[in-house]
Amino acid sequence: MEELVTFLAKSLTATPDDVNVNKVEEDSQDVFEVTVADGELGQLIGRQGRTARAMRTVVRAASSKVGRHAQVEIVD
Repeated sequence: MEELVTFLAKSLTATPDDVNVNKVEEDSQDVFEVTVADGELGQLIGRQGRTARAMRTVVRAASSKVGRHAQVEIVD
């Protein structure tokens, strides 16, 4: 799942080398904290949060296939 989040985040930014994904395990779910370079936050969030919402939907759907809950947080 971490590879999927990393792939999506790197695909959406202009500087993929500056993307960091940190996995935090909480109770029964995985939380993926995504950080990007300065000025790239808007690329990852998109207009009115549509891109971020789509990325969260894809990760949530993929995690349900594995039988685990996942959440994506974009950290400034």
